[in-house]
Amino acid sequence: MKKLHRSEEFHRQPAIIAGLSLILMTLAAFFSYGYAHSTLVIHENADKTYDLLQSSLSLFHLEIAGWVVIILTDLIVSWAFYKVLKPFHSFYAILAGLLRLFYTIILAAAVFRLWMVSQVIQSDSGSASQVMVDILSFEKTWSLGLIVFGFHLIMVGMAASKAGFIPKLLNGLLILAGVSYLLIHSMYHALPEYETLTATMENILSLPMMIGELGFGMWLLVKGMKVKFSTRPSYSGAS
Repeated sequence: MKKLHRSEEFHRQPAIIAGLSLILMTLAAFFSYGYAHSTLVIHENADKTYDLLQSSLSLFHLEIAGWVVIILTDLIVSWAFYKVLKPFHSFYAILAGLLRLFYTIILAAAVFRLWMVSQVIQSDSGSASQVMVDILSFEKTWSLGLIVFGFHLIMVGMAASKAGFIPKLLNGLLILAGVSYLLIHSMYHALPEYETLTATMENILSLPMMIGELGFGMWLLVKGMKVKFSTRPSYSGAS
């Protein structure tokens, strides 16, 4: 398929929606995983984790609510990316959308495990070890989903590269982020004996993993707003 250089092919509204959704998703992820989950879950101590969940159940429920926000915004981004990228390469756009949809389904299945944990905590009907099993199941399922997410980002980067006006740096960052997700989470599952090495690699690659998609989302938002204002009719000459 021929590379398109005409920015007239750019769909403004889906771009703005994608950008805003990705910003909201990032904020929700920082709260749910970066703050709440890391505060409440002590992997080396199941009893301590159980006590923290019992004493901070409201925070745990807010974490789950944040994951629901992430799931909903993922669905929106699946559609928005497809609409934005379709004019430049329809096959890559469709594949990227389907992969993200598949990832979102996996994430929803993972988050369901957290909901099960909340039910156990509220009813005080389970053991600390079982609660930890469910939490680890959430993390493992989500990690499997992030392998699919890596493929998704690679497809997004390839589709974006077909549009000549999208900066090559963004395309490269998207593909780098996708390869990083794919490599890191494949290693976690296929090579558990190298978990320490994998964690070190994840720390090194965390920046490109984060800014790849978020940077593209910010660019879409700014580009969409510029197109919006540049196409607004001018009345400066009206009498």
